[in-house]
Amino acid sequence: MTRFRIFLIAVGVAVGSVVGISLAWNAIGGGPMPIHGLVALSLGVSGTIALAWVLMGLAFRSDREGWDERADRSGGADIERPDKP
Repeated sequence: MTRFRIFLIAVGVAVGSVVGISLAWNAIGGGPMPIHGLVALSLGVSGTIALAWVLMGLAFRSDREGWDERADRSGGADIERPDKP
């Protein structure tokens, strides 16, 4: 899957979320949402999806490149001490 296709899927999810939330808002009697509300909702949903995408990408990259295994363990936390039972 190309990056552009993944981007289109993410945009589709964001648009679907905004439409669904807007319809739910109208269904509970919230009244019509002004354009400023739709813009804020769109930016919030898009920002949340982008943040989740970036953080998951960093987690996968960290795991793939072995950054988790390179932690400094010279602090002695896992050294056995004979004076403690």
